Order: sequence, then C-alpha cells, then structure tokens
Amino acid sequence: MRAAASGAFSPRWSPDGKRLAFASTEGGSAQLWVRWMNGGEAVRLTGLPTSPSSLAWSPDGRSIAYTMLVKDDGPKFGSAPANKPEGAKWADPLEIRDLLTYRADGEGYLEPGFEKIFLVPATGGSPRQLTFGPYHDGGPLSWSRDGRTLYFSANRKPDWESDPVESEIYALDVTGGAVTALTDRNGPDANPIVSPDGSKIAYVGFDDARRAYENNHLYVMNRDGSGRRNLTQNWDYGVDAVQWGDAGRALYVQYDDHGETRIARIGLDGSVRDVAKGLSGGGLDRPYTGGSFTVSDGGAIAFTGGTATRPAEVQLARGGSTRILTDLNRSLREVKSLGEVRKITVASSHDGKTIEGWLTLPPGYVEGQRVPLILEIHGGPFTAYGPHFSTDNQLYAAGGYAVLSANPRGSTSYGEAFANEIDKAYPGNDYFDLISIVDRAIALGVADPDTLFVTGGSGGGVLTSWIVGKTNRFKAAVAQKPVINWTTQALTADGPGFFGPYWLGAEPWEKPELYWSLSPLSLVGNVETPTMLIVGAEDYRTPVSESEQYYTALRLRGVPTALIKVPGASHGSIAARPSQSAAKAAAILAWFAKYRQGWIRPAAAPTP
Repeated sequence: MRAAASGAFSPRWSPDGKRLAFASTEGGSAQLWVRWMNGGEAVRLTGLPTSPSSLAWSPDGRSIAYTMLVKDDGPKFGSAPANKPEGAKWADPLEIRDLLTYRADGEGYLEPGFEKIFLVPATGGSPRQLTFGPYHDGGPLSWSRDGRTLYFSANRKPDWESDPVESEIYALDVTGGAVTALTDRNGPDANPIVSPDGSKIAYVGFDDARRAYENNHLYVMNRDGSGRRNLTQNWDYGVDAVQWGDAGRALYVQYDDHGETRIARIGLDGSVRDVAKGLSGGGLDRPYTGGSFTVSDGGAIAFTGGTATRPAEVQLARGGSTRILTDLNRSLREVKSLGEVRKITVASSHDGKTIEGWLTLPPGYVEGQRVPLILEIHGGPFTAYGPHFSTDNQLYAAGGYAVLSANPRGSTSYGEAFANEIDKAYPGNDYFDLISIVDRAIALGVADPDTLFVTGGSGGGVLTSWIVGKTNRFKAAVAQKPVINWTTQALTADGPGFFGPYWLGAEPWEKPELYWSLSPLSLVGNVETPTMLIVGAEDYRTPVSESEQYYTALRLRGVPTALIKVPGASHGSIAARPSQSAAKAAAILAWFAKYRQGWIRPAAAPTP
C-alpha cells in the first residue's frame, strides 16, 4: 500500500485525531483515502465511478459519509444507422441535454444524474447508498452525536430546477433510510452543524424575497426541528463559516464590515462580540475580503490574516491578544518594494452616500506627485474590496500607476440596504459612486485627471463596459469577463433560474425594455474608449459570447479593441494558474501603455 501523493483535497480528521480522510486523484480518478498519522501510511478505501465530496466521519470513527454523483442514462433521441459498413467509423454520438442548468462554471457540461449520500466503512468495504430520488442531496454533512442520523441540505421539491435558492434541512436515518424535513420556510436553509452535546442544530439561511441580495442569517433549532430561532435578526451583516464553540454555549462566525473581515462570537441569547479581526487570504490577485478560521475547545482562534502590504499568514488570537505564527512570505518582503495603501472616502454625487475605497500608491511615491490612475472594480457585484494584499494592484503600482479599489453601492459589508441599492437596477447609480471616488483621488492630488484607466472582472467588467458607454474620461479600458447583454446572459449563463427573477425581476420576454436599458451593449454607440475584452475560454458564468458580442460591436464601430481568451479557464479560475494570471495582468498594462496618450477617431474620408 502506498501513500497518496498527488491531487489530494478535502481533508477531514477522524474524531480521535489519529487518521486523516481525504479525496485524491492518485492513480487516476478521485477516490476516498485514509492516512494513519502515526505511521504515515495511506490506504485507498474506494473504487468510485465519480468523485466523492462532503466527507464526514461518524462519531465513533468507524464510518465515513460522503456525497457523490450517481449517473443515469439521460434522454435518448435518435441514433446512428444500425448497419455500419465494414471498416467505417461513425462520428461521435449526438449530445442531448434536457436540464435547465445543463452546464456549470468550473465543471463544464453536466452529466445526467443526481448527487446522493453514501456511507463506507473507515477500514474499507462496499459503500452503501443512503438517499435516493430525482433531486440533489448535498453537503456539508453533519452527524448526530449517537451516529444514527445525518443532517444535510437539499431542495427535494418537484420544481427544484427552476427554484435555485430554495433548500431545507433534512434528517436522514442512517439505518432505515427515512428522510425527514426539519425546516419548511420559503428560502434557503443550509449548512447544518450539530452542537457538541447533540441537542441543537445551527444552520444559515434567509427568507426568499426575490431580491438580488440577502444577508445570510444564523439560526439554531432543536435536533427535531422545533424551537427555531434567528440569532442575527437585528444584526445587519451576513454570516459565513459557522462553527460551534465554548462547549456549545456560542457559535463563531466570519463576517465582513466595511471591507474588513472579522470573527464574531454569537451567544445563544443573540449577543454578539468581536473576537478577532484582520482576516485575509480570500484571494491574492485582487484585494477581496475573505480568509478562514478554526476555534479550539479552549477558545483559541487560529486564522489566516494579513494587511494590504503583507500576504496572509497563520495567526492565533487568544485572551485578547493576537500573534503571527508564520512568515511564509519573508523572501517576497525582503526583495520587493510595495506600494503604500491608503483608505479614502467620498460622498457620492448621486445622493451623498459615503463610498469607501483603497488607493494603492506606486512604491516610493512622492507626496503631491500626480500619477496615472487605474480604477479597478470588483466583481460580484455582491462582494467587497478592503485593505487586503493584492498582487495585481501591487504590479500595477510598480508600473507607476495609482490603483483605486472602491466599494460602490451594491457592495457587501455595509448592510443589506446598501447592497440592495442595485436590486433590479444594475448597473446604475453605482456608476456615480465610482466616478465620485475617482474625482476624490484627483482632488487629493494623487491621480492625474488626464491619464485615467479602468478595468474590472465579472461585475467589474459589467461596470467597466457601462462606464465607457457613459463617459470618455478614461484613456483606455479592459473589461474582464463582463455581462454585455442581459437577455443573452440570462439565457446562456449557468444560472438561468436566477438572473432573470432575482436580478431583473422578470424574464427577457416579459420586460425586454428593462433588459436592454441595463445592458452595456445599449451604450456601445457612445463608446470612444479603446476597450480590450478578456474572458476564460470555458467561462459559463458570463459566457464567452458576452465578450464576443462587445468585441464585434466595437470593431463594427471602429473603436480599438482586442479579444483575449484564457485557455482552459472558467469564470472562477481565470487567475488560478500563476502564468496565466501574470500574462493577463501584463496584457492589461500593455493595453494601457499603448493608449497612454489616448485615441482620437480618424476623420472620415471625404465623400467623392
């Protein structure tokens, strides 16, 4: 027996801490492995047809539950002729799809079948399928303390395909297979976590009001589904990464506040207090909020944390003090000069709302010196930037640019109402927020008003293409993986049940004027800004056809443009491979350098 050495993921400690379960692609397809930590030996437990996920040890350590896709044959229509001539080779068979969401970003075209829950002995043996039926039973999985019940989240209703938000918490009898719904409201109930004494279940969710954004609330109920309580009803933040702590007397959650990520202790009485701040590490290329943490039985909190000029390290918070445990990026810090990052704020020209942003200055910046500015807009749009390390921003700054990372209305971490300022109206007034904070950078004496540039990805790509349709102030632009036409986006992206009803409030044929009025393509006739398009070649979230539409429209209008596709990249993985991420950033800088002096449309030739 050999140790699994490559492609390992999803590690889970056994209850006694002596073994580690994980999935690995060692030897071919993804399988379930267990490593004995005392001897370092790893054993493959399974020979599964598809990849296992959501691994969960039983409390006694004898079994491991997991979820896995159970394939079915799918629909069949037509076939090649039966009498194939000798020596002939038929072409590949027809590809037939009948699902509403038939492809997913990062996964590609979906195979027919359903995610189901399985159980396998921790020492090996035949897996046993525990759930059945035409719906997906997803993780994470949580065991009852007596090992008789598994809790999971799923939408097991007949209309599950067209209701992408709905889910309930279910209890699965491991022995008999009975499945019982513990929640019943209209809205998602997910991520069940059993309390240390087994008496309660914590979970997250919200009431579905068909709005573009909702805060994720923290709930607790008894293990039979009774006594449901919202612990964050009056707390205007969305919770994430929930963990039990203090022997079941409280829960610890991660949340974002004004672009910064913190950890809060939430008591069962609804009391809230911060216990750690400075989390970071949600991504390196751009300064998104994020990070991760874990809580010990004694209340110590280990987390990933950093600053705007230092990548995340492992830190430990205990007894009111915090210390850094690692120095993983010492070699980087010793040889690189990083740009200072300053927080700036402005009152939006639209309605006076306070808009925050972070300005990355070129290394060695001299006070009072005006430099070219790149407005770099975050995606989502329901996410947030903050004082977090960013390789792209520092690279742009090293090239002599100031880089402005702003949180316009629609950004998270400023409360539910601020995020929903763009509900059914995106893009819209967020444009004024972004222009206002650019003007603030100019007023501070940093940005050169004659050398402004703009870029952004996903939601930031939407706003980039919207901005160049509204103003000619920017010398050049790069729209990365944008939405250009809401009608084609709603009907070709991997969320067809979501974009129309939740973001625009109607399907394209119901309100075509609304769809067109919010589409950057509607403004392309105004564009005089050289605009490059960048998209992953396997992007199914904002499909390649969105960028292609805009590229073609710009070419037809005679506006300088270029279309870059990142080979093999999905929407979520466009910056996942270091060489491609570096090449993408270099292409953006090259485009801006090419049009540093701007572009003027050549005079039309006189009519003969």
